[in-house]
Amino acid sequence: MRESDARHQRAEGEARLEVGPGGITRLYQKAPLRLLFPTPEPGEPLQAALVNTAGGLAGGDAVRAAVTLAAGAQALVTTPAAEKLYTSLGPVALLRTHIEVGEGAALEYLPQEAILFDGARLDRRTEAHVAPGATLLACESLVLGRIARGEAWRRGTARESWRLHLDGRLAWADALALDEAARDAPHALDGAEALGLMLLAHPDAARHRDLARELTQGQASLPRPGLLLLRFLGTAGAVRAGITAAIPALRSAALGRPATLPRLWTC
Repeated sequence: MRESDARHQRAEGEARLEVGPGGITRLYQKAPLRLLFPTPEPGEPLQAALVNTAGGLAGGDAVRAAVTLAAGAQALVTTPAAEKLYTSLGPVALLRTHIEVGEGAALEYLPQEAILFDGARLDRRTEAHVAPGATLLACESLVLGRIARGEAWRRGTARESWRLHLDGRLAWADALALDEAARDAPHALDGAEALGLMLLAHPDAARHRDLARELTQGQASLPRPGLLLLRFLGTAGAVRAGITAAIPALRSAALGRPATLPRLWTC
């Protein structure tokens, strides 16, 4: 068999979590994705850690995660470490996340950043449905290279999209397409090492606009009633610092949680 005919082994992982007011009601997981459940601190809701046991994703890998909260349920979902996207031989790594937050429920979806190795190719899509009276606090961020090792992401592609439905209707959609030229282009990232997004879907989101603007030096907006967006762009350290400051502030102000980071962020 010719080398060009050989097929590389690919990972296809999946994790599905359903939570009711009393706790977990359904759990499904397929390697390399796993869900672990640390004991929550006092005052904290159910916590779930989404783990990629493969240690990262290569081109052609595909992972899917789904989190569903029934009416009145509460949960926090995070990751124990940054997700690594390795150099691709050509195929794209696919990440898909589906979120459902029932009426009166509150979900904190707070994964750590994804790091693009030079040559990585990523397609990440997140879709969320938030019912009336429900709350979603979510974040995602992307680091363009192994910055601490002096490696920048100069080759590859990155596609990201968000679709948020409020009260059964599409309320906000966002899409981003990056290639090697976008990192340094003045009309694109202008040399930034990382970018991040936080959103708060909450009936009283507008009450927290001034706080969000303080946390982002003005890079916060209310695109529609009930939705607050925070954006971060700059060095990898500055983006992570901005998000790690915003999470405790917003979870305390909007959800009445302790003003702390998820414990796994500080491990």
